[in-house]
Amino acid sequence: MLSYVPGDSLAHRLDPRTKLFVQVAFVLAAFAHTTVPGLAVLTVVALGCLALAGGSVRRTLWSYRYFLPFLLAGPLLEALTWGVPWVVLGDAVDPLLASYRVLLVFLVSGAYVRSTPVRDSRAAIQRLVPGKPGRLLGVGLSLVFRFLPVLKRDLFASRDAMRARLGEERPVHERMRIVATAGLNRAFGRADRLSVALRARCFAWNPTLPDLRFSRADAPAGTVGLLLVVWALV
Repeated sequence: MLSYVPGDSLAHRLDPRTKLFVQVAFVLAAFAHTTVPGLAVLTVVALGCLALAGGSVRRTLWSYRYFLPFLLAGPLLEALTWGVPWVVLGDAVDPLLASYRVLLVFLVSGAYVRSTPVRDSRAAIQRLVPGKPGRLLGVGLSLVFRFLPVLKRDLFASRDAMRARLGEERPVHERMRIVATAGLNRAFGRADRLSVALRARCFAWNPTLPDLRFSRADAPAGTVGLLLVVWALV
């Protein structure tokens, strides 16, 4: 599961607002130039972002492995026809380019998550979105990034416990029901404990957040974001 990894890479030293801007600019450019030449340029940018964050393509794609079948299903289904010749490869070109575009967005997002602490992401969002909406978005983001890995471990623990009790001999639908039920029960239990913990700590809408400052390293990254926005608008 993708999560923040402490480090001293260039991406780690960038202001989170700069990294969010580059992400948004990359998405705009990806949707504006879903062509082979455009995606070739964006592939270089995505691999560069991942390298600057100290990540690897293999590990990032493995973290997104549950979404990859959906990206492959679109082109495959589009290529199938109800009659002869049954498969038209030309019909799968546009869906394939769209799926590859989403894959590149995943790589850039993985670079951001790997190089940005949750508190910094929350601070960036609350500074970019004023008022209580920004605070609500910041709290939601921090909870999602902190609890997704925990919930995933709970599901794996439930699956391992079922296997230890010879659960592999049960039908597939029953195994799915057992794991899903156990996962939901643990999720609700964690939510209740989180609610109690927030109240016990006098949860407030205006916590003390880390101080964010732009540095010289943000200038090249911001320039890349501006170029992507201009390219998307051209």
